[in-house]
Amino acid sequence: MRNLKLVGLLLVVLLFALAGCGSAQNEGDDSDSGSDDGGGDEASSSEEVRITLGTGGMSGTYYPLGVAMTEQIFSNAEGVSQARAVSTGASVTNAQELAEGKYQAVLVQNDIAYYAVNGETLADFEGNTVDNMAGMTSLYPEDIQVVTTADSDIESLEDLKGKNVAVGDQGSGAEANANQILEAAGITYDDITAEFMGFGDASQGLQNGTIDAAFIVAGAPTSAIQELGANKDIRVLSLSDEIISNLTSEYSYYTERTIKADLYADYGQEEDITTVAVMAILVVDSELPEDVVYNMTKDMFENKDALEAAHDRGSDITLETATDGMSIDLHPGAAKYYEEEGVSVD
Repeated sequence: MRNLKLVGLLLVVLLFALAGCGSAQNEGDDSDSGSDDGGGDEASSSEEVRITLGTGGMSGTYYPLGVAMTEQIFSNAEGVSQARAVSTGASVTNAQELAEGKYQAVLVQNDIAYYAVNGETLADFEGNTVDNMAGMTSLYPEDIQVVTTADSDIESLEDLKGKNVAVGDQGSGAEANANQILEAAGITYDDITAEFMGFGDASQGLQNGTIDAAFIVAGAPTSAIQELGANKDIRVLSLSDEIISNLTSEYSYYTERTIKADLYADYGQEEDITTVAVMAILVVDSELPEDVVYNMTKDMFENKDALEAAHDRGSDITLETATDGMSIDLHPGAAKYYEEEGVSVD
């Protein structure tokens, strides 16, 4: 009898074990069948992505804004596991390395984005288009600032002839702008000694007297100019009406801008600065999931105070101007958010 009870107990235990295996197998079968009918695609779309944002030099405007975007906004966006900003050679480098998959988002000038997508104008992009770039938002005007020291004899672009002039990193967006602006003034690199250097190095060069003037393309006030002004009084040149007219008629992405003198008054600037600007825009890899870019866009505008705290230009980033100067197609995720908010995406 005792043996029969033992056998019965063993049978009960065996039945429970089989039931457990069957349940586990059924759960596995449900998962597999889900993959067959598209469940696998749904799972992959919910995977979190890492965002590396290419910015610019540490003495420009891109870098502090990019750090604020990644650390305080994108890193908390649904669908993003990690976000970080890195200092780069700015627009042209950013576009090229976005194409290579090094970055998932980059800050660029709207003119450079247009060249990159269409393979035009700059030698870097001629016949070599960037196919994975999509717009996320327009940010702020990037002012073309030609700076020298207040004690120099340079008072206009024409006075740059025969001088050592920093024109930006070679192949950069700033250099492309410098070249175009010099051309509009009837000046070529043959008329100057062109020095290829970033904004921070240009500021140091002006302080040390190794260069006479520098082209700096960034939202004003720019830290590189402020750093120079902390050691020497500065002069930021105005462009003549003729030069501005030449530029805006030849290149549709330039707009006339006035920089108030009080932005640099503490550094010796006495007069308002008449110049031109391009637009800084944030672009992303077009392969990023729509929901991730939607969340990043939404979170950026709902937490814009972080950008305003990071740089004065953060206050220029608004929903009303989110598509102004956008020179390439928007990412569907960004377009979806703008449509919900009543922003034109045409």
